[in-house]
Amino acid sequence: MLRTICKQHTALPDKSIRKLEKIAEGLTVLSKLLKADIFIDCPTGINDAAIVVAEANPETGSSYTQSVVGQYAYRKNEPAVLRTLETGLPSRDYKALTQENTLVRQNVVPIKNEKEEVIGVLIVEEGSNDTGLNKELNFLHDATNELLRSSMEMTKEQKIIDYINDGIIIFNEKGILIYANSKAKNIYKKIGYKHNILGTKFSNIVLNNIAFKDVLDGIIPGSSDIHIAKMDLNIHYYLIKESKNVKNVVLFIKDLTEIKEKEKELILKSVAIKEIHHRVKNNLQTIASLLRIQARKTEDEAVRQAFNESINRILSIAVTHEILAQNGLDDLKIKEMFSKILKNSIRASIGENLDLKTSISGDDFKINSDKSTSIALIANELVQNSITHGFKGMTSGKIDITVKQGKIKSKVTIADNGVGFKSKDFKNESLGLQIVKSLVKEKLFGTIDIKSTKNGTIIVFDFEN
Repeated sequence: MLRTICKQHTALPDKSIRKLEKIAEGLTVLSKLLKADIFIDCPTGINDAAIVVAEANPETGSSYTQSVVGQYAYRKNEPAVLRTLETGLPSRDYKALTQENTLVRQNVVPIKNEKEEVIGVLIVEEGSNDTGLNKELNFLHDATNELLRSSMEMTKEQKIIDYINDGIIIFNEKGILIYANSKAKNIYKKIGYKHNILGTKFSNIVLNNIAFKDVLDGIIPGSSDIHIAKMDLNIHYYLIKESKNVKNVVLFIKDLTEIKEKEKELILKSVAIKEIHHRVKNNLQTIASLLRIQARKTEDEAVRQAFNESINRILSIAVTHEILAQNGLDDLKIKEMFSKILKNSIRASIGENLDLKTSISGDDFKINSDKSTSIALIANELVQNSITHGFKGMTSGKIDITVKQGKIKSKVTIADNGVGFKSKDFKNESLGLQIVKSLVKEKLFGTIDIKSTKNGTIIVFDFEN
């Protein structure tokens, strides 16, 4: 297949094609080793396109559902491929769009002939979401002797293995270090090994206090974490056998230092966020308590009502901070927020003669803290409006909140079965309605619609996701 494609779509001579075929034989082991999709692309007569001549995919986690051999890789989708073909320089961690329109990251190295001319590129692809925080510690558990030797031979020639983020060290059957990639050498330099580690005995380089004989006998841990020289490392041994005898011992070293540091930062950030929201909630509740004291002192009903409205607004904001303080995150679920808003509003406003039922239905999803504050204020005003004006003369009623998540905008519907009110009344510039209209338009970049009849009121507002 490789030869046929090269003959049809490239101007490469037989010698170059043979070299590509030899390298292609080792793609499978590289794919297993890297847990990544591996490709060889070659230049074509088309200025902005290369062609895929060989591929290998991992057993799990491939970004592809079918083969792309024989398909073009265009500059607009895979800039790293064309860059390396044209410059002969490696391209590391470039974003790309596959032939199946999947976003991936590419590491690309040139493949050169004896004249140092670029005859193709080798591409290592990983999914765009494969980050150190959520990627499992994948090691080579099932590589065979032949494939490993093919990989080593190709690596010496092309230095492909230096693009692996894990340290790889290979010992012979006598425990002498015969190979180390660049990542492994850098790790040992940080530990304090200033000299070339090639030729070093296993006992002088082992990091987890284990004897080489125990490794040969299989008395080895599957995987272990160690902390040394301010680094967090995960190490794993793998035995390569020939005729039941150990031929090589492969040591994989994964540097988890950056991952651990990020985990610590996330924990500290989460704790700090929880504390901030907790303090804000307490301060808002203190303000509400002070206003409540003042409301009790006044004999003017209009003033008392203004105080109560302000208290409810403050408490609706406090609700969002209460949830955020519990979660320790900067996001909260919209249904949980509406549930607390309803409870606060009913507790503060409902009279003894009204039996009010409430429900929340529809989609549940997370919204950020800034957006949640605006939505909480809007919901508070609309629920208060229903309780205050919608159930006059009624002994029972219901308020239903429905949430629908959209791709661009999401929608909230607040409906009651009250007596309704005139739509023109909504246009009156009361403080509550000013708040609602202002927040929907300026903070949520949405719209609001009100329909009210003698059978009830339905208010719908939307907001950008």
